[in-house]
Amino acid sequence: MWEIFLKTLPFFAVIGLGYGAGRTRFFTEEATAYLTKFVFYFALSAMIFQFTATLQIADVLDWTFVIAYLAASTVVYLIAAIVARMRGLPLAEGAFEAQCAVIGNVGFLGIPMLALLLGEAAVAPIILMLAVDLIVFGSLIVILVTGSGGRLSPAVLGTVVMGLLKNPMIVSIVLGFAWSGFGIPMPAVGAEFLTLLGAAATPGALFAIGASLASKSAERASVALWLSFAKLVLHPAAVAISALLIFPVEPFAAGVMIAAAALPVAGNVFILAQHYGVAPQRVSAAILFSTAISVVTVALAIAWIGTL
Repeated sequence: MWEIFLKTLPFFAVIGLGYGAGRTRFFTEEATAYLTKFVFYFALSAMIFQFTATLQIADVLDWTFVIAYLAASTVVYLIAAIVARMRGLPLAEGAFEAQCAVIGNVGFLGIPMLALLLGEAAVAPIILMLAVDLIVFGSLIVILVTGSGGRLSPAVLGTVVMGLLKNPMIVSIVLGFAWSGFGIPMPAVGAEFLTLLGAAATPGALFAIGASLASKSAERASVALWLSFAKLVLHPAAVAISALLIFPVEPFAAGVMIAAAALPVAGNVFILAQHYGVAPQRVSAAILFSTAISVVTVALAIAWIGTL
């Protein structure tokens, strides 16, 4: 356990460095926004494309894996939504609390960290999880929030589809598989370009996470702690039961799924909450608390899956 903790600590140290830069205003919110754009649209996309361009979609697409992850995530999503409803919250707020319970920072933290800690073989399962998060739950939150206000229409559904088509992670995944499917050889200069650009993804993403946390609020601590528990404990536990017992998944892939499920709440949940004006402070606090606590819980999860 201690050895795993020491391996994960440098990743969280970079997050802490970014947090310190943000808190001292050495790195402003505007600078953080531009760094996030660089990582999201360029560095991380290059890393994902480079990985998927060497994979065959038939070798990656595992429906048992998808069903196991989707089933576990749906159960936790419903639990969080029911708890929110029992507290008398409207549908839109409940949807965002449910989103916090299942959407981890797979893109900015999961891909860079788990690829290095678990090896490049972990990338394919992580990409499947990322696709489910973006396509299923990313669409669901928009539909529920707009539908709760009586604004659901074909135009909204069109917006959801266009949002997926414009998402650089989805685009880089699709283009990577297309490149691999057509059997196009990667020129040496192209491979070096992608390696150079993709290398900026890990430190850039981690620093951006920390700097963005500096502007997050710690209000409503009790709710934030509940959502952090749901994301860091309930979600990986449900995934473990689903992938190991109910829908048996190949052990290594199941371990990757559990480790990725143990990641803290994703920053894009806050972006959506802020965009729709639905509980942004609550989501902000959940991101802040879950990221701080995950320094320990992620190490515990990775140490445990090493025993599978």
